[in-house]
Amino acid sequence: MSKPLVAYFSASGVTATLSQKLAAAIGAELFEIVPEKKYTDEDLDWQNDKSRSSIEMQDKSSRPGISAKKDNMADYDVIFVGFPVWWYREPSIIDTFMESYDFTGKTVIPFATSGGSDIEESAKNMQEIAKRAKIVHGKRFENDASEDELRSWAQEWL
Repeated sequence: MSKPLVAYFSASGVTATLSQKLAAAIGAELFEIVPEKKYTDEDLDWQNDKSRSSIEMQDKSSRPGISAKKDNMADYDVIFVGFPVWWYREPSIIDTFMESYDFTGKTVIPFATSGGSDIEESAKNMQEIAKRAKIVHGKRFENDASEDELRSWAQEWL
């Protein structure tokens, strides 16, 4: 079996920290999904319906650009995809990521950080984009999840 990949998008650094812990816990390679245009605090103001993130999330076809692609995606059979929950689902940049690769035959496991929202819709949305992948339900973690907790959870797919 190939080495797993942990690919993640982090707007504030919380998901980055969790992703780094997960990668260390399972011996995975780490890939950050970096937007072409960095999100500012104003862009992330979810209470302002004119903010960039609000506008992107209101438009299901929005696909923010990603600054770099992962060249060797074919090398991975198991891909953990991390993100903060925005409006009860994955941010639009995750949809861009999912459309950027052929996930045929791969297992994709979403995981997320959030103040309380679950990721119920995310696996379904990601499966619609990557129809030939196996997208599992995934899990939302608390910010302080331990490497042991992450390793124990991830073992099912390794």
